[in-house]
Amino acid sequence: MKKLFIYYSHTGNGDFVSKILTEKGFDIRKYGTEKRVLPKSFFFSMLVGGFKASIGSCPKLEEFNKRLEDYDEVYIGSPIWNGRLATPTNSLLKTLDLKGKKVTFVLYSGSGTSKAADKKIAKLYPEARTIHLKEPKKYPEEAANRLSL
Repeated sequence: MKKLFIYYSHTGNGDFVSKILTEKGFDIRKYGTEKRVLPKSFFFSMLVGGFKASIGSCPKLEEFNKRLEDYDEVYIGSPIWNGRLATPTNSLLKTLDLKGKKVTFVLYSGSGTSKAADKKIAKLYPEARTIHLKEPKKYPEEAANRLSL
């Protein structure tokens, strides 16, 4: 079974997760936005990102390979902003056809929880599994253990 990890990373936590999954044989795709969605200041990026996530913003994504035909399992990595999926992930979910795929969400955040994101995922993908990671770069052993497949 071929597995794909497709992810967004603002602070590098998604990049860290991608390294762990690469070692486990996953193919990797990173997606991003055409325009910068957050200010450079960490403090202001948290405020702006949280607000945009709370209103369900969907920024335009850069072009990337959306083909999923060769994969049985698709893992989607997303930061959590204000308890919600990051806005680029909102856009991604509108562009991918995940029918017939085993889907797992890998969510990374400062708290390790995301109630609003969990509700959205359960509504859109009731069969999907979710893995919560608290700051994978800061807690690498915990991340590696949680990603043991």
